[in-house]
Amino acid sequence: MADQMKSGFAQLAREQSLYPQEAPAKIKKGSKSLFIGVPKEVSLQESRVALKPESVEVLTSNGHEVWIEAGAGESAHFSDNEYSEAGAKIVEDTKEVFGAHAVLKVEPPTMKEIEYLNNGSTIISAFQSGRQSVDYIHALNKKKITAIGYEFIEDKVGGLPLVRAMSEIAGSTVMLIAAELLSNTNKGQGIILGGITGVPPTQVVILGAGTVGEYAARASIGLGVDIQVFDNHIYKLRRIKHALGQQIHTSTIDNATLTRAISNADVVIGAIRAEKGRNKCVVTEEMVSLMKPGSVIIDVSVDQGGCIETSEMTSHKKPTFKKHDVIHYCVPNIASRVARTASIAISNIFTPMLLHAADAGGIDEMIFNHTWFMRGVYTYRGSICNIHLARKFNLGYKDLNLLMAARF
Repeated sequence: MADQMKSGFAQLAREQSLYPQEAPAKIKKGSKSLFIGVPKEVSLQESRVALKPESVEVLTSNGHEVWIEAGAGESAHFSDNEYSEAGAKIVEDTKEVFGAHAVLKVEPPTMKEIEYLNNGSTIISAFQSGRQSVDYIHALNKKKITAIGYEFIEDKVGGLPLVRAMSEIAGSTVMLIAAELLSNTNKGQGIILGGITGVPPTQVVILGAGTVGEYAARASIGLGVDIQVFDNHIYKLRRIKHALGQQIHTSTIDNATLTRAISNADVVIGAIRAEKGRNKCVVTEEMVSLMKPGSVIIDVSVDQGGCIETSEMTSHKKPTFKKHDVIHYCVPNIASRVARTASIAISNIFTPMLLHAADAGGIDEMIFNHTWFMRGVYTYRGSICNIHLARKFNLGYKDLNLLMAARF
């Protein structure tokens, strides 16, 4: 009898749909919630995206609204479905995405994209101040945009986390590129990057002992490459020797020593970054002409003007050219070559930063209340500006409402 009653109730529940139904969990949105937009990159051969699906899930679970432009993650192999499942709204119209209160990009916004931004909104992206014109700055200023250049965002210990992450990727990737370019299939010398029993090791010269130089050296050591690192900062040379735990050759930059090293090198990596303004050229065309036929130059610093005289900016579609029978690889955004890895690295830095900003009450409050996040700014009658930018573009403090998270 009890079994019959149980089955009867079960049938009634089925007929009247009394069983618990699946439904999205309700998330309470507080006054501190952010409205974030991630547009699809339109710059030449830019394949990275600012947020990965897992980060979107974290943000939406914390009550934030995220809009992703359709196809934004495809080149990094993140599908729209993954973003949708993570809680993002997939938007077809680019203008709608730029209508968000906070827009996350990788490359600097184009003039057309700046027009899409709402007055007073925030955009976080690369800025590349060396490439921008006065008109570009005025376009941002006209919209009263809070513009944060990710290459200037600092962490609590004064480091530049996004720059370091991209530099680690570039340093690790350049040696893989060099190995390919040295092969016969790319009309190189036909040698292996490294050494085997009875064969002398490959000679690699690294210009710059920063993060790119360190990770290029790390990638080379296991292959048995003979490495020489040049830099004019002794503390950097000391740091790289300590970090690698290997007895690599280090030297300051002087013409005689550098010329001798360049003429014997199979691979030269240009990884000197300008601290201010344009890069200094340390390898002359005459030095390049002394290199072995089929040897390789990879100038990672070409986006800042390059540190090798024969460097000319190239693209992922046509990455190399030959000069003095030396193969040159001068693609500025090497990290975009491994877009998925780079996107995950960027997203891992942006996500906790956005959560922290929300807890602080918004991005502006984050900037005002946390000096480690933004340094070198000047406040004048409610306007916030960077002294360096104001001087560079001859802008008055009264007119400038541009905010650039930068330290100069």
